[in-house]
Amino acid sequence: MSAAAPPAAASKLFLREMTVRRGGRPVVRDVSIEIPAGEVTALLGPNGAGKSSLVLAVGGVLRERTGSVLLGDEDVCRARPERIRKAGIAIVPEGRRLLPDLTVDENLRVATYTLPRADAQAGRERALEMFPELNKRLTNPARALSGGEQQMVVLAQALVSRPRFVLIDELSLGLAPVVVNRLVPTIRTVAESGIGVLLIEQFATVALGLANRAYLMEGGQLHYSGTARELLEKPELLHQAYLLRGSDADGDGAAGSHPTPA
Repeated sequence: MSAAAPPAAASKLFLREMTVRRGGRPVVRDVSIEIPAGEVTALLGPNGAGKSSLVLAVGGVLRERTGSVLLGDEDVCRARPERIRKAGIAIVPEGRRLLPDLTVDENLRVATYTLPRADAQAGRERALEMFPELNKRLTNPARALSGGEQQMVVLAQALVSRPRFVLIDELSLGLAPVVVNRLVPTIRTVAESGIGVLLIEQFATVALGLANRAYLMEGGQLHYSGTARELLEKPELLHQAYLLRGSDADGDGAAGSHPTPA
């Protein structure tokens, strides 16, 4: 990928003492995470740990949130989603949320509607360079795509605006290992271009193979913060969180086979 590195002003995205409520009940409690630019940071934990709620809160989708989301000197915790995206934070929510009746090209254009025409065109070209498989599907409606192709589109939507940081929730959910192995090098390439990546991933070995640092959430709170290598060397923590035991049972076609961080 030939994308230029994002602006150097924000070397880290800081989530500070984030608390998120849903239905008036706290589902994330005082979580603090650092996401360096140019690196992959893994956020692991079982279903219901609060990971997805944290991502949606950072993106401004969940409004019942307190704490700080610091991008350089700017705190965007209380900003609306469009302001957060403009500041340089893009999120890829769980579930591949596309506009199903629009074509691939139209879905990409929707993601660039706030950008100047030249920036929108450049972003679209970068996305298609990253995911050349989509070139042959530009006129197909999103609902006609395979799960892997849909995931490529939502990743492309997040990246067309050249964010400084991107938060990806469940990259491999519902995808066969061969598809995950196609996407894993792309995440590495994104980080190498200077973008900071927070990766939530059901396959702990995949996430930790990509990541420099890792966090483990259970019950809405952090239970581990350190290097990815250290967490790999503490399998008891992963077993306790049901990561290794549960991941073989998750995902379409994933049973009994783990993707490898190529």
